[in-house]
Amino acid sequence: MNTKLAHLVIKDIHDILSPVDQAYFRETREKRLGQTLEELHETRYERLEAFRLSLQPMRQMLRFQPFIGREGPLFADYVLFGTLQWPRVASDFQLLETGDPVTDWFERCLDLHNHLGRNQPAAA
Repeated sequence: MNTKLAHLVIKDIHDILSPVDQAYFRETREKRLGQTLEELHETRYERLEAFRLSLQPMRQMLRFQPFIGREGPLFADYVLFGTLQWPRVASDFQLLETGDPVTDWFERCLDLHNHLGRNQPAAA
């Protein structure tokens, strides 16, 4: 998962883990990141724009075609979709903005294969 993205939802991921897994998750992530999960959580809105800006190349491309694969999805579409789907089901944090071409693409991907992606409930 993209590091910028993971840091935005890391506390949410921790919170959905079983208590026995939370201690290990917290210890290893805080040691690696040099911050508490709460500190990362508190500053995520300050870092959200940087994540959204990292999607600019995708945004530019989607102005001219509905998928990376032009008219239909390719492997690259599924890779990016999976990267965004995982936080969708693990966190209720709003990563993408309404009206963004990346959001529209993500919505199309959710409906691929008879709505397979959408059938996985989003975090409440």
